[in-house]
Amino acid sequence: MMSDENKFIPPHTLNTAVLFLVFNRLDTTKQVFEAIRQAKPPRLYIAADGARTSKEGEAEKVQLVRDYITQNIDWDCEVKTLFREKNLGCKYAVSGAITWFFENEEQGIILEDDCLPSQSFFWFCECLLETYKNDLRVWHIGGVSTIPNSIISNDDSYYFSALNHIWGWASWKNRWEKYDVDIVNFPEYKENENIKDVFNRKLWQKFWLSNFEGVYSKKIDTWDYQWCFATWANRGISIVPTVNLIANIGFGADATHTTESDAKMSNRAKKEMQIPITHPSTIRINKKYDEYNFKYLFEISYFSLFLNGFKKQLKKILRFN
Repeated sequence: MMSDENKFIPPHTLNTAVLFLVFNRLDTTKQVFEAIRQAKPPRLYIAADGARTSKEGEAEKVQLVRDYITQNIDWDCEVKTLFREKNLGCKYAVSGAITWFFENEEQGIILEDDCLPSQSFFWFCECLLETYKNDLRVWHIGGVSTIPNSIISNDDSYYFSALNHIWGWASWKNRWEKYDVDIVNFPEYKENENIKDVFNRKLWQKFWLSNFEGVYSKKIDTWDYQWCFATWANRGISIVPTVNLIANIGFGADATHTTESDAKMSNRAKKEMQIPITHPSTIRINKKYDEYNFKYLFEISYFSLFLNGFKKQLKKILRFN
């Protein structure tokens, strides 16, 4: 399933477009850009939110990031930019950039400025974008894996999951077109108890309904819960690799949403996956692996969730942004 990172040899030239979401962190941007530069996508989309007027010196940082990328594209590729003059915030800047991307591409790969990919991540996504482009059961291809080798029961390169982690991912235009940043259909979804089709545990149902309610009532300012909602409302599932292909390098004081208190998630090393990919024999959510994500990974029992406040703890597990 995997090989040493420095031994990965691309099977062919990459044919898939990449959307690179950046903002004000030149240090992490340089590292992720170098991985993109090594992969040499034929089309590179760069989207950057505008600086916040309340943050002294941020305009200069934002400009440095934009200049660095545009001045260091040294391979043959088509470049498109979406550089915002005003700050829209995470909710509208990110979702708007992804919409812009899929207005130009039928399918593609999306990376934020703190999600450092292995090289095989690009070809993993490209293969599966082609494999499942006409299978509307599959909505999301992720790069993050939290499953240890000790519990993997076969040689498959990936499994199907209810969760669509967004630290490096890929999808299709016709799926993203179902995305609604305001999730106006949430009341009907809640009334029909459709969340039961996704999770059978009341704890998880309550958590997700609470967050969807926060988005719907505009009390939560984000973009990614809406992607979960769109996926589940359309009975979509996600792909998760059995080896971790993304290292999050964005934890710290400069992070917009990730902080040192969540730093345990940053310690997962990225690895390379062997190509060609080994496919599962059936398209079905692996409940064993999903249960591991819920119960075991962070050594948080259901009992401790109640003691410490389940919502706070679950956000550390599930909201990878």
